Amino acid sequence: MGANDIIRVENLAVVYGEDHVLDGVSFTVNKGEIFIIVGGSGSGKSTLMRHMTGLEAPAGGNIFIGDTDIAASGSKDFSATLKRIGVLFQAGALLGSMTVAENVALPISEFSGLPAEAVAAMVQIKLSLVGLECYGEHLPSEISGGMKKRAGLARALALNPDILFLDEPSAGLDPVTAAEIDQLILHINQTLGTTIIIVTHDLDSIFAVGQRAIMLGRESGHIIARGAPADLRDHDPNPEVRRFFTRKPPDT
Repeated sequence: MGANDIIRVENLAVVYGEDHVLDGVSFTVNKGEIFIIVGGSGSGKSTLMRHMTGLEAPAGGNIFIGDTDIAASGSKDFSATLKRIGVLFQAGALLGSMTVAENVALPISEFSGLPAEAVAAMVQIKLSLVGLECYGEHLPSEISGGMKKRAGLARALALNPDILFLDEPSAGLDPVTAAEIDQLILHINQTLGTTIIIVTHDLDSIFAVGQRAIMLGRESGHIIARGAPADLRDHDPNPEVRRFFTRKPPDT
């Protein structure tokens, strides 16, 4: 690992049957940065995140989080490494039968071994961080879509992870609420120093929070561009990349 690397992906290959979704994908993520993964529909960006979070095993290659290759490590190393990461799934994945506070408490109770009073105090800290300190007793069905995203963020942050993975954090939100989520992401990154990896196609969010980005080709299974989002929009030589970042159809 380089001195500033927290994640390193090397020659990652993902194959489903005859379909080579990812082929030879390699990149690094630096400590404390907000890193964006983009690509057209079907390019494999959500698949890449599932492999980086250990939900699926690759057909080939390596995924290092710190010094641990999660694609090849034993169960003990794998479990310890997974405690370093938090994940916000696109739909929030909150348990509907539990209150917001109970959802956030679940990973703390399961993995920390803390007494109930300490767990409750930690839950309040996490809810305050995302602006939901007054909504802990609400069920997910009783709060808005933006609040569900915030609650999912609070749960992802429950164990104080070094790394946060966000899958389409602004999907389904109105522009004002999406901008509020962007500001919350920046606040978490700047105050906690959390490394944040975001899968998204929301251009406003990409330019608002992204420091570096990679773009996956729709059919190639490769990374077709990498760099600062504004540089990719203004200077990348690949027309597919410029079209994506300017939202222009092929004919224009």
